[in-house]
Amino acid sequence: MSDIHNNFIDAIGNTPLIRLNGPSNETGCNILGKAEYSNPGGSIKDRAAWAIIKDSEEKNILRENGIIIEGTAGNTGIGLTLIGNSRGYKSIIVMPETQTREKIDILKYIGAELRLVPAKPYKDPNNFVKYSGRLAEEISKKNNGNVLWANQFDNVANYLGHYQTTGQEIWRQTKGKIDGFICSSGTGGTIAGVGKALKERNKNIKICLADPKGSALYNFIKFKELKSEGNSITEGIGSSRITANFSEAPIDDAFSVDDVDALTEIYKLIENEGLSLGTSSGINVAGAISLAKELGPGKTIVTMLCDKSDRYQSKLFNKDFLKEKNLPIPKWL
Repeated sequence: MSDIHNNFIDAIGNTPLIRLNGPSNETGCNILGKAEYSNPGGSIKDRAAWAIIKDSEEKNILRENGIIIEGTAGNTGIGLTLIGNSRGYKSIIVMPETQTREKIDILKYIGAELRLVPAKPYKDPNNFVKYSGRLAEEISKKNNGNVLWANQFDNVANYLGHYQTTGQEIWRQTKGKIDGFICSSGTGGTIAGVGKALKERNKNIKICLADPKGSALYNFIKFKELKSEGNSITEGIGSSRITANFSEAPIDDAFSVDDVDALTEIYKLIENEGLSLGTSSGINVAGAISLAKELGPGKTIVTMLCDKSDRYQSKLFNKDFLKEKNLPIPKWL
């Protein structure tokens, strides 16, 4: 592989695995985080964005001067817009207005046409995903059908992208010495793609879900019941439904992770290891610690470090906000 990438897309993937020393020492396991924040668009969602765009180009859905439309919590929208820019497409991004100011600003600054909508549950016709689907249908009529509704939740090109890249990278990087993989799920693409790739190589690798409070997926895996309890400040993860991507995931077990545990891990990693990570990474690392304690010492567990804390600083480093939510406050604030 050349050290020089020809363009933005060539730089997606092949992210490093980093040993998380605090969590590893605490559990006696080898806990590794895949540094997805080092993708050129700053998050794991660059992978899904490129997999979906590539698939649509191959199927001749998206052509020259095409328009990409998507409903997103932010990171997929950023990835789609940046890749779209590099390939001459316009991007229209529909996002709940409850997402962080930082992600809203990034999307504006990189040239997306941004539509902010009130946060509504999926069953509501004005939920951001359903709104984006209707918008794509409407604009498609005016643009000779040259419109891609990315539909990241139910477009299986998402999980296939992770199957073809992320899962293979993890197997190669660990030289097959991996006992468990755990991550949270928003669309289900990562856990389905990585889970399938690893299970094909070794069916004994334990594939687990780390689920924030307020999501129904933990109860679905444990008790086959789509029931949510509690709430979370995390963004882009958790779900009240089973997406087409998630339904492909070969999940063995699930852990419900509290925001207190997630933020505690985030702040410890900043202070002790110089890793400044976003909220979903906190859920993932706390989940990896729980899985490590269950599997016992000497095991190797991989999780995902999805993005960095700078996309959530108005929450993670806002003393008043944290105090109001009864969440831990980093001691340096």
